[in-house]
Amino acid sequence: QVQLVESGGGLVQAGGSLRLSCGASGRTISINAMGWFRQAPGKEREFVARITWFGDSSYYADSVKGRFAISMDSAKNTLYLQMNSLKPEDAAVYYCAAGRNVRRGVVQREYDYWGQGTQVTVSS
Repeated sequence: QVQLVESGGGLVQAGGSLRLSCGASGRTISINAMGWFRQAPGKEREFVARITWFGDSSYYADSVKGRFAISMDSAKNTLYLQMNSLKPEDAAVYYCAAGRNVRRGVVQREYDYWGQGTQVTVSS
């Protein structure tokens, strides 16, 4: 089993920045990739970004490309999401996820473990 705990959410003005963290513990040796998803009120959970465990490959949703950066510190078992130029439409609960056999990593079913989520609010 793998446990994931997100942190770093909060309230920020449009145009501002936030950095989310996700600490992984447990059987992390089984993980090949991690990702971030988000869910706004009344909307389905959507893919944000994915990165391999050793950080050699990443992939982004078009909506965040160029503004968000995903990174992985495998020595610390910690995943990050640097969010810049935030827009009101980025407001959501952000979830980190980890998978044992992630391929493209854009769909939820590729991931085996999920964090509890952290709220990001963007004021206009």
